[in-house]
Amino acid sequence: MNGWKLGIIGGSGLYALDGLEDRRELEIETPWGAPSDKLVSGRIGDVELVFLPRHGRGHVLSPTDVPYRANIAALKIAGVTDVLSISACGSLQEVYAPGHIVAVDQFIDRTVARASSFFGAGLVAHVSMADPICARLSGLAAEAMEAVGGRVHRGGTYLAMEGPQFSSRAESHLYRQWGCDVIGMTNMPEAKLAREAELPYATLAMVTDYDCWREDTEAVNVTNVLEIMAHNTALARKAILGLASGLNGTIRTPSPQGIETCLDSALITTQSARDPLAMETLRVIAGRVLGV
Repeated sequence: MNGWKLGIIGGSGLYALDGLEDRRELEIETPWGAPSDKLVSGRIGDVELVFLPRHGRGHVLSPTDVPYRANIAALKIAGVTDVLSISACGSLQEVYAPGHIVAVDQFIDRTVARASSFFGAGLVAHVSMADPICARLSGLAAEAMEAVGGRVHRGGTYLAMEGPQFSSRAESHLYRQWGCDVIGMTNMPEAKLAREAELPYATLAMVTDYDCWREDTEAVNVTNVLEIMAHNTALARKAILGLASGLNGTIRTPSPQGIETCLDSALITTQSARDPLAMETLRVIAGRVLGV
């Protein structure tokens, strides 16, 4: 193997991944409970992949109910080196049409009902989220998507809302005024947790609709979303296989952004004050820096 082990989080419509050799299912329990579903492990050439359907197979979990901490922890326990999120989203700008893909590089988090950190009482940490996306992984994913015919926009701000309801028109117009490009319900706190777990993370946000700000277009509804989603999902499957195939014969090196060592400067609780139980719980995602 060449050091690459890609964790793929499949969003709405992407509940399985075909074409894997040595396919097997992994049941992983974490200190934060079970992930959304069994993980599926396999390889394409000398690149390993671990796939996890974010909403569970059959889409049984709402955005609020997704066990984000367990999902990221399970991927960390499975040994993934990088995490690629595939997500459905709405467009907040004319240029991002349904069927297009946005390689997101920024987030605004408007979620309110989700645990957004592994750390807390007994062991406090503050990771930087100034650049929440791994530029290298995002670039590789965008290239793979373009290679299979996807219309990709490189860069964009993703507004994460709580859901599960879609936006009001007033909210949609407000987010446009903020300069947001796409809107979704699942990439936060996922991206924050990936950073705390020292996992390079990138998102391909696949546009399904124009939200509800566009007065001459029908407001978003599930029926229309599902039609576009089927097209997007087919592209996503091809792009993931292309991404892994393109990494064959390459040797993975650490992220140029230093993501794999970001906790070195993030822990603030002094060693003498760290709670032993918290340290044991956090061992699976921060054992490198905690020395446990």
